[in-house]
Amino acid sequence: MKHIRTSGIILHPTSFPGPDGIGDLGPQAYAWIDFLESSGCTIWQTLPLGPTGYGDSPYQCFSASAGNPYLVSPTLLLDEGYLSPEDFFDRPAFPLRQVDFGAAIPWKLKILRRAYNNFVEKGGLLTDEFQAFCDENKRWLDDYAMFMALKESNGGAAWQSWQSEYKKRQPEALEAFAAENSGEINFHKFMQFCFFKQWNNLMNYAHEKGIKIIGDIPIFVSMDSSDVWSNPELFYLDDEGNPTVVAGVPPDYFSPTGQLWGNPLYRWPKHQELGFSWWMDRIRATLKVCDLIRLDHFRGFSGYWEVPAGNPTAEFGRWVECPGDAFLQKVQETFGDLPIIAEDLGEISQDVSDLRLKYELPGMKILQFSFGSDASDPFLPCNYEKNFVAYTGTHDNETTAGWFANADQKSRNFAMRYLNSNGEHFAWDAIRGVWQSVAVYSIAPLQDFLELGNEARMNFPGRMFGNWAFRYINSDLTPDLAFRILDLNRTYNRIPEISVKSFVPVEIHYEKP
Repeated sequence: MKHIRTSGIILHPTSFPGPDGIGDLGPQAYAWIDFLESSGCTIWQTLPLGPTGYGDSPYQCFSASAGNPYLVSPTLLLDEGYLSPEDFFDRPAFPLRQVDFGAAIPWKLKILRRAYNNFVEKGGLLTDEFQAFCDENKRWLDDYAMFMALKESNGGAAWQSWQSEYKKRQPEALEAFAAENSGEINFHKFMQFCFFKQWNNLMNYAHEKGIKIIGDIPIFVSMDSSDVWSNPELFYLDDEGNPTVVAGVPPDYFSPTGQLWGNPLYRWPKHQELGFSWWMDRIRATLKVCDLIRLDHFRGFSGYWEVPAGNPTAEFGRWVECPGDAFLQKVQETFGDLPIIAEDLGEISQDVSDLRLKYELPGMKILQFSFGSDASDPFLPCNYEKNFVAYTGTHDNETTAGWFANADQKSRNFAMRYLNSNGEHFAWDAIRGVWQSVAVYSIAPLQDFLELGNEARMNFPGRMFGNWAFRYINSDLTPDLAFRILDLNRTYNRIPEISVKSFVPVEIHYEKP
């Protein structure tokens, strides 16, 4: 796939401002696209957009194909007539700078339930538009909606603890459940209908502005997901649906016991026997919401670390080969030029690099990783090659200002010397270092442009709660900030042949309770 030298910003939609406790796909999302256009950035990178579960992580979703209903904008539902101003009478007050998931999720489900009831009363379930959406997405939507309705009827419990007839998907039991719970099943289909309608409109708006979206596919899926429940033959599970082996990474310099992720592992021989059809469907669904895919943990497509289920750590496991070459061949046959960025971080062996190079996939470079070594460090911009995406940091890292505040003095001194920085505005000096590199794409989190510390960090790997909560406020996106980023893009030749409009912040008013 041909990549053009350009730049972008990482920001998950949950981080948008707005009145409903969590960022959504409403007016502020369009203001964000306007800001990107005015700054000369033509890439918006998100995290996975699926429905989140335990811990609120977008990397542990109830479905690999569904959208996150918490991103549906009640403001847009109001505009469409699915809601009225009276429906907002009990909207709570929410914090501005962070997502309070414990308060935001119940409110979003309550207001979406009201929209669904109004939708049903107006005959929405019978409309051609809704029926066409359900037919087009039948492959995953029926299983997902059934899964979520069953999960709710079981008090939110994981599917392995359900009654046997539901856990093992006995057709008669599922048919009876669907007949008795059609309203709840249709409610989940309605939320997906709203998500994809709103996202498609936003994505079209981005394309009109010359902006492409980088999405994200986690290599593994959550154990408690409709994907595993409806396709048990594709995973290493026992007769009761419990994993026999799980995913992780072995001990390394950063973790003496490794990382035990706990996701079920794929039966790759079965996937290959079926022509990787499940994966092709997954990629096809993801490309409906983005233009390029960051393929998470690319290392696992060459070989993965298998840990016997029940082990308390990832220390005891083994490397297992994966048919990554055959898999990528199938992706290429199906989709043509591979719309993939390989997340090739961590302990990377030569076979992983060879696989990436064979398919000419851009890899990733993280500037924060470079200053604990010397001038030969591969994460220093002077050592980059063109076919890479260069980052100051990602959602898993400290913010750049946070890194600089916490780094040891030797690393700080090297970083300041390398970037010709006095440390006063180190985040911007780091951004400049990445932007002037030869890497085809340069990307930084919005937090770095705002020079925010670790109070704005998106994720602390290994911490179960308190992640994914960062939100900016309206006044953060100023014309001065847009111009400063635009000047950076002009200076380092990262603006394709597109028009750039001045950013004018729009004061967005919401219906008050």
